[in-house]
Amino acid sequence: MRRFFILIPLFLYLISVNAQDKNNNFELIDSIKVNVINSNVIDSTLIANAYYNIGELYRYSVKPDSAYYYYRKAEKFYRNRRDNYRLALTLYGIAVIQKNEKDYTGSELSSIEAISILNELNETENIIKYKSNIYNNLGLVFGQLGQFKESVEYFIKSLDFENRLTSQDKISTYMTKNNLALTYKKSGDYDLALDFFGEILSDKNLVNEFPALYVVVLDNYAHTLHLSNNNDEIPELYLKALKISDSIKPDSYSSIQINQHLAEYYHYKNNKDSSRYYAYKAREVAEKYSRDELLTSLLLLSKIEEGEKSVKHLREYVQLNDSLQKAERRIRNKFARIRFETEQIEQENKQIAKERMWLFIISVVVIMASFLLYLVVTQRNKNKELQFIQKQQETNEEIYNLMLSQNESIEEARTLEKKRISEELHDGVLGRLFGTRLSLDSLNFNNTPEAIKTRGQYIEELKSIEQDIRKVSHELNTDFVSGRGFIDIIKTLVETQTLAYKLEYNLTYDDSINWDDISNKKKIHVYRLIQETLHNIYKHAQATKVDISFKLKKDVICLTITDDGSGFDVNKAKSGIGLKNMNSRIKEIKGQLNITSEKDIGTKVVIEVPIP
Repeated sequence: MRRFFILIPLFLYLISVNAQDKNNNFELIDSIKVNVINSNVIDSTLIANAYYNIGELYRYSVKPDSAYYYYRKAEKFYRNRRDNYRLALTLYGIAVIQKNEKDYTGSELSSIEAISILNELNETENIIKYKSNIYNNLGLVFGQLGQFKESVEYFIKSLDFENRLTSQDKISTYMTKNNLALTYKKSGDYDLALDFFGEILSDKNLVNEFPALYVVVLDNYAHTLHLSNNNDEIPELYLKALKISDSIKPDSYSSIQINQHLAEYYHYKNNKDSSRYYAYKAREVAEKYSRDELLTSLLLLSKIEEGEKSVKHLREYVQLNDSLQKAERRIRNKFARIRFETEQIEQENKQIAKERMWLFIISVVVIMASFLLYLVVTQRNKNKELQFIQKQQETNEEIYNLMLSQNESIEEARTLEKKRISEELHDGVLGRLFGTRLSLDSLNFNNTPEAIKTRGQYIEELKSIEQDIRKVSHELNTDFVSGRGFIDIIKTLVETQTLAYKLEYNLTYDDSINWDDISNKKKIHVYRLIQETLHNIYKHAQATKVDISFKLKKDVICLTITDDGSGFDVNKAKSGIGLKNMNSRIKEIKGQLNITSEKDIGTKVVIEVPIP
């Protein structure tokens, strides 16, 4: 039955190529493989195209398992790339191989999927062409399954798409019509079959343009006539077809069916010799090309021959049939394994993609968590820094308020002193001046010796009053609390801290330092530096005595604090919070800090603060 449904493109290809052409194909396949393996191609589309081309070459070189394998690899890439057009073409190639290897259900499914994909695409000339090819393949599949009605419908659809092409391919149209006519012939509708065969043969140029196709159609036409008991032109038509076939290539694939049909005809005419001749000729040629056609030839010989020869051919037929069925089963199993492996690879790829997705999600979560943790830690440090700054501001405000309070006390003392001096001037000096002036007025016109003596005494009194006025003036010009306000604050701090820390202290200062010329910011920082140093001495030094001195050197106030404590390693203590705070304050007032220390001897802190 298979012989009535020949895959015409493959049939014509086999007629047209020779052994050297096949070798060239295999060389091309090897070349493509080497290029794929040796290249560093990352673009999966290029790899998929290479696999598709290898599959095509293997299909036309009659290597179905290899073609199927590479088609499946290409299919996987096209699916991942969502290249639906190329995917549909690949599925069509797979469907053709499945049909040729009698996996009709698989071929039907692959064809329908390919059609479904193409239906979703914009209809171009190429898509119309491939739709026609796929429907033609479906027609062949259903014809082999004996579902002739469906087969005819698919062939008609194929022809409809052929007719819609802008530039029609004559040979493709004729092949589809030939397949449709074969379906009608097999279903017993010989008149319709002869109509389509006759329509093709009516093309007078066909024998010159496409002689191989002409031979096939002429043979099918003659065989349909024979089946319809119209033998008027038989065997002339068979012989004509055989002659043209031998002129193209002697003992070609197409000659097998012609010899078989001649054997059938002569057997029908009871011409044993001619029947045997053409039957054996068909077997001889079939052994070179096709095991399926060999199977048909053996069955034909079992009918033509008699006795032991008939039994022998029938036994060979049974053995070959079993062998073909096993081979078909193996190839279908191989296809199934390839499909399974492809699906398994796809599942593994999906699993890998899933794992990568989870890895990406976990990485993002970890990065975000780390970032959030960084923000929390940073914000916490900022909060601590702000709290420290706030505490410093509160302390600075406290010191500033203390200074303001001290200034108020100073101003109050100044006011009291001015009042005292004013009272002294008013009650003492002015009273004496007024009495002396009255006495002098009374003696102004008396020139006696006693008056002169008295005037001398009064003049001396005026000199005494002058001295008193000069003294008062000097006291007014000298601020008795000048520069003493900040020192008093420092003295109060030192007395309070050393008392609490149980330390003896010695505070010395240079009176030439005018603290009124120094900004409050610097005085506050000096106050805090002394406070921090005394706290560190109490906490770490285990000292009993501390010396604090202020000296003025070239517009720089030098504050020195020395203790008799245990001392420490200055390099190791640089990272401590206390020293960091001290350095921060020194930086604020653009001063310098120098600390020297010796074990069991003590520590010396020198702070230099510029006055400007």
